[in-house]
Amino acid sequence: MNFLYGWRKWALLIAALAITAWAVTFFRNAEKTVEYRTAKVEQGRVIATVSSTGKVNAVVTVQVGSQVSGTIQRLYADFNSRVKKGQVVAQIDPALFRAQVAQAKSKLDNDDANAEKARVALVDAKRNLGRMEVLLAQQLIAQADKDTAQTTYDSAVASLKAAETQTEQDRAALQLAETNLQYTTISSPVDGTVISRNVDVGQTVAASLQAPTLFTIAQDLTEMQVDTNVDEADIGQVHVGQEAEFIVDAYPDSPFHGTVHDIYNQPITVQNVVTYDAIIRVKNPDLTLKPGMTANVTIKVGERENVIKVANAALRYHPDKASARPSIKEQRAHVTSIWVLRGKTEDPVRVTLGLSDGTFTEVVSGDLRPGEEVITEKIRTGGSPQGGRPPFMRF
Repeated sequence: MNFLYGWRKWALLIAALAITAWAVTFFRNAEKTVEYRTAKVEQGRVIATVSSTGKVNAVVTVQVGSQVSGTIQRLYADFNSRVKKGQVVAQIDPALFRAQVAQAKSKLDNDDANAEKARVALVDAKRNLGRMEVLLAQQLIAQADKDTAQTTYDSAVASLKAAETQTEQDRAALQLAETNLQYTTISSPVDGTVISRNVDVGQTVAASLQAPTLFTIAQDLTEMQVDTNVDEADIGQVHVGQEAEFIVDAYPDSPFHGTVHDIYNQPITVQNVVTYDAIIRVKNPDLTLKPGMTANVTIKVGERENVIKVANAALRYHPDKASARPSIKEQRAHVTSIWVLRGKTEDPVRVTLGLSDGTFTEVVSGDLRPGEEVITEKIRTGGSPQGGRPPFMRF
């Protein structure tokens, strides 16, 4: 029993000594192991940008279709073919349309003959009516005979008018048949380069519902445009005339430079994300860029030279002082506090912020000088000032 009592006494004594040694070490380390990560205040250039993605396209792209249905008889252009305005690029089999033209011509000839026959009948009816009027004046015939002659004359006039109307109608039908025959020859509407051919010889195209696209022709591949989708949060910073830079996957180390040519007001909504189309124009004299390439675009929306700037990480640092955080009004005015490490003291400096390039932010006003150390993070090495337990008490 005495042995057990002595063992417990020594165990409690050892535990008390261990706790005392840990506490002394803990508080000693807590006092002298607080350290800071800092960044120097710099003076230089800040460039604000907006990033987006888009597709490279020709400035003018024309889809060449067919207004008539038929079988493709010949093709005179292929992928990458250079074509001139009016050059024949395809031929639809014209046999059926030539037959329709011949049929319309025959019908028109028949109409001309009928109209001529109606004119002769009208002349005869008029002559007969004149005789009847003379005879009636001499009271040699009854009034009914003269009325019959008048009716015959009026009928001849109507018949001639009907024949002439039918002639005009069939003449229009002939013009339609001739026009459809002309449409069987497909010509390029512009000078350009064929970038797409969608038909082959022997293929039947149907134009009953909509004109099928046979070719896609880019008018000028030496000047291209990038159709970008700019987020609604950034579109207010983008303006016509701003400089833009983009890269494509084919040439990741060779950026291309252009300018913002236009901004479309029509919103594009995909899964509740609203974007707007900004058009970037770029020269392509060596035809390096090709239609359909994916472009990663950076638009320069602002630039400041020789300004005081701080790392963005310093803007995210706030010690445990609620009163030092900016108010809502200050946030809207881009006013905040930056903590400067002066000796071992954290000194808050009220600043007004300007442009940001994502890494550095311009300081418009505030008591900051180049070379000063601004705090980005508080770190501790060695103790656990936030509280902890001795190793043997952790579980």
